[in-house]
Amino acid sequence: MAEDIFYWLALSLVPGVGSILIKRLLERFKTPEAVFRAPVKELLKIEGLGERVAGEIQIGPLEKAVKRELSLLKEAGGKIITIKDDDYPKRLKDIYDPPALIYMRGEVKSEDELAIAIVGSRKTSPYGRWFTEKIGQDLARHGITIVSGMARGIDSIAHQGALQGGGRTIAVLGCGVDVIYPSENRNLFYQIIEQGAVLSEFPMGSRPEGGHFPRRNRIISGLSIGVVIVQASAKSGSLITAGYALEQGREIFAVPGNVGVEGSRGTNQLIKEGAKLVESTEDILEEIYPQWKREGETVPPAAPPAPDLSAGEKTLYGLLGETPLHIDAIIRETQLDPGKVSSLLLNLELKGLICQWPGKCFSKKI
Repeated sequence: MAEDIFYWLALSLVPGVGSILIKRLLERFKTPEAVFRAPVKELLKIEGLGERVAGEIQIGPLEKAVKRELSLLKEAGGKIITIKDDDYPKRLKDIYDPPALIYMRGEVKSEDELAIAIVGSRKTSPYGRWFTEKIGQDLARHGITIVSGMARGIDSIAHQGALQGGGRTIAVLGCGVDVIYPSENRNLFYQIIEQGAVLSEFPMGSRPEGGHFPRRNRIISGLSIGVVIVQASAKSGSLITAGYALEQGREIFAVPGNVGVEGSRGTNQLIKEGAKLVESTEDILEEIYPQWKREGETVPPAAPPAPDLSAGEKTLYGLLGETPLHIDAIIRETQLDPGKVSSLLLNLELKGLICQWPGKCFSKKI
């Protein structure tokens, strides 16, 4: 954390001063403290800074507000990182309007530079939930951090998939890091802090207002090499994240959905416009690993080998493929006792090798 965090916070709390203005002020005056000491005539030379904002800066740091902010942050067990700190995410720093400071609970690590964002609709189908959880787990097992917004639906499932895969995950909030939204995500919120980080650019206690979410979406894409969209209507907020990703030069992936279904219109349109169609985790890996190598980084190891299987488990696992197969067909093909088949399928599912679909259908996890 920067030693002059008082002035960083004070500048961020000045009415009318956002990330772009702070960036321009720092380019001219170098430090937040120097900004507060600058004459009005010098402040007015900054593009986009008018007399009203210059007057607010001239008032000086709002000491009471800054101390309250620091007290709330300490109480929550969080910290602030600024764009000048070594632990500020490098990829995020390169976007057009990076947040000057980030409130954080948990920890951002160097390996989080290899990150994929997974976002989508709050209204999900069984297929969307299954696929999101699957790719979240698979990517996590390859050492890839999952970034999302902890919203209901696809976002929350993406975080859960990463946690189940034993990997790291980062949630970017549209509220303060001391506000849990939605409230039913309380347990997930603390799990993310333990196995990743919760981030926000909004002050402590900030409520989840509508205007906050488009702003937080640029951070979600900014932290990531690419963005995967799973289930999105034509007007979904996830498409805003895709737009930011495009502006930031990130890869855009989309999971196709059923034709004519409203929840698929956004993703199918992205594919028409050139997004990479995702049918399996491999479709994502084959795009991001070459880029990761070009950046001079070491590719993380692949997922660990499958555990040892019994003869019966090998028979069933060899029979299953990507297309779900009904349990009756499995019994017929293997000619095993139905109770035995159910037991073997449960073992394979617990080992993370297969997944169950609605209607007692099963397929391999790819």
